[in-house]
Amino acid sequence: MDSMEFNKGIAALLIAGIAFFVTGTIGTILVHPHKPDHPVLNIAMPEASGSKEAAKPVELAPIAPLMAAADAGAGEATAKKLCASCHTFTDGGKNGVGPNLYGVLGAPHGQGANGFNFSAALKGVAGNWSYEDMNKWLAKPSTFAPGTRMAFAGIKDDKQRADVIAYLRGLSKSPMPLP
Repeated sequence: MDSMEFNKGIAALLIAGIAFFVTGTIGTILVHPHKPDHPVLNIAMPEASGSKEAAKPVELAPIAPLMAAADAGAGEATAKKLCASCHTFTDGGKNGVGPNLYGVLGAPHGQGANGFNFSAALKGVAGNWSYEDMNKWLAKPSTFAPGTRMAFAGIKDDKQRADVIAYLRGLSKSPMPLP
């Protein structure tokens, strides 16, 4: 390819760029876009009904009768399915995205678990993990400790929650007495 052909190619690119620029400038001069003063179509959005009631925690069934019929084996299967992606369950196990859950029942809220960095929301909950607290937590963590970092919707089914709690109860050298 000789230098004259190369120069013709560069010139063609420059002419095309100049043509696009001039066309855009002329279009901007001819068309004056403006925002409307008011919306053309008003869509009325219904207000959230019962928004104050939705913030109230849902009443849960008492845990004691549920624990009497709970199946730790079914709870293990549920926990492995729902929780194992973030938690470990072995004695001395490593923390994952969430803390190791061995010995969690009876342990203080927001402490322990081999130095796991709990959210301030969970550190602010006083006391130890009881059966009732674990039931509320597993039902909906964000209701039990608003502002928690745990992104889990919760377990809606009472029996499944009781089964998981029965499994967690067994993850201890000295399990808590049943309620």
